[in-house]
Amino acid sequence: MLSSLKPKALVIRESKIVHKSSIRHNSSRFVTEEAVTIMFNINLEDIYVVECWRYIVYVHAKGVSKFVSYADFPPIIGVEPPTTADFIKWRKRWKKQNEQGRRSKAPELWVKFFLNEFWRSPSSAVLYTWGKLVALIKFAFHEERLQELRDSYRQQSKWLVVSR
Repeated sequence: MLSSLKPKALVIRESKIVHKSSIRHNSSRFVTEEAVTIMFNINLEDIYVVECWRYIVYVHAKGVSKFVSYADFPPIIGVEPPTTADFIKWRKRWKKQNEQGRRSKAPELWVKFFLNEFWRSPSSAVLYTWGKLVALIKFAFHEERLQELRDSYRQQSKWLVVSR
């Protein structure tokens, strides 16, 4: 007898993000486990806890114990969109972190994150929302990386239309 491929109960993954401060940092809305997995090249299961403190994020995972700036996390959909204050924090961080030729541009992590989110989009509406977010922050990417994101968006958009 064949077993059903559908799960018998809805499986909900428990968040490993914990807010440790009574005063929440405004950018904590962008902290996601998916970004952490890309940031440290680990699996979701390897994350033990992501602690959001008042001014910094602490990531504890298998083989990882690091403090991370809130400005390292890319924006996401489903929360308040990025503000001018967020743009300023990001650019300030990028100036400190990146080598001379890449100054004032987002790190490679952001491109990987958005490419991943495009491919994970379950519907055209969700993909469109991700596309609008990338269009809002297009200043953050070098032209060739922005073109790569646009190409990926178009390809995924076509795939979602065909798979319907």
